[in-house]
Amino acid sequence: QVQLVESGGGLVQAGGSLRLSCAASGSIASINAMRWYRQAPGKQRGLVATITSDGRTSYGDSVKGRFTISRDNAKNTVYLQMNSLEPEDTAVYSCNAEVRRRGTWAFLDYRGQGTQVTVSS
Repeated sequence: QVQLVESGGGLVQAGGSLRLSCAASGSIASINAMRWYRQAPGKQRGLVATITSDGRTSYGDSVKGRFTISRDNAKNTVYLQMNSLEPEDTAVYSCNAEVRRRGTWAFLDYRGQGTQVTVSS
């Protein structure tokens, strides 16, 4: 089985920074794209950022220039550095990874439980 565990969430004042981490563990052969999503109360889950296995990145319009996604392939971990946080960034942040398990050929999506980020004004 494969597990994704996020960490690094918390309460921060507007203008502050947080760094989220998401570590994948289990019977992993390789990981393709890794993504961060967020869901605010009463809103749909939305894509925040994506990073491919070779390091190409893309961002949602609302976080461009403020958030940076990165990954450490040796640790099967993806990060989200969040700067200049705004109250509108308050949400549960979760990671997603396209994982190929050992002994298999297909890449499947796995998702973590999420971590709460709250930005006070």
